[in-house]
Amino acid sequence: MKQPHSHPPLSSASPASIDRTARLFRAIGDPPRLRLLALLSQGEACVSQLAQAEHESISTISQRLRVLRAENVVVRSRHGKHIHYALADRHIVELIENALAHAAERQ
Repeated sequence: MKQPHSHPPLSSASPASIDRTARLFRAIGDPPRLRLLALLSQGEACVSQLAQAEHESISTISQRLRVLRAENVVVRSRHGKHIHYALADRHIVELIENALAHAAERQ
């Protein structure tokens, strides 16, 4: 008699990890915020550079960046009078790059 195939047990993420990941995807799932992340995947930029690239006001860009910062997607640093933003870490860089590449494959 043939033995049924045995699968290794699935491990599940903690409820806290699931909630945090859902917040992360909500934050990056907004097209205007995702456009900012695509720009930042090319390197750090100040708010005025991002506003110019997006043809938006500095206050609008700052509000979007505040949401992304609250979810630890971007970090900021001061350079003189300018505040520069960058993607928070390699995980975020890879997440954005992979998501954009995946979306491009589907076209």
